[in-house]
Amino acid sequence: MVGDKDLPHPKPTAQVQPYFEALGLEDTLNFLEAFGGSEIYIAENPTPRSQVVDIVGHAKARALFALVERLPARVPLAQQWRAQVYKSMGLKKAEIARKLGVTDVTVRKWLKPSENAVALKSDENQLSLFRSL
Repeated sequence: MVGDKDLPHPKPTAQVQPYFEALGLEDTLNFLEAFGGSEIYIAENPTPRSQVVDIVGHAKARALFALVERLPARVPLAQQWRAQVYKSMGLKKAEIARKLGVTDVTVRKWLKPSENAVALKSDENQLSLFRSL
């Protein structure tokens, strides 16, 4: 996977959180890329032929089963969160768009609020809209 595991990344959404707990960041991204948008059966004792095992390995497939009651019925696409994570890993907007199967315009729209929030927080000369009490 791209990027450095030690870099900070955006907090997973509520839908993604159980996957993140069981799989970690890199395998969560791989899992969402492979199965996002579809219903999937998570076996208690997955076989080596399992597609889930192919993506995340046997141990993590079992860890995912332990959280199966917290998983949504359909694997989330989580495209906006994934776009933010890929950006935090240093991918360019065009690369992110290709990974997610969307346009670069969509990626810019998704990333703009977080980029603006960072810009506003870092500007110490910006006057506050509200007075301090």
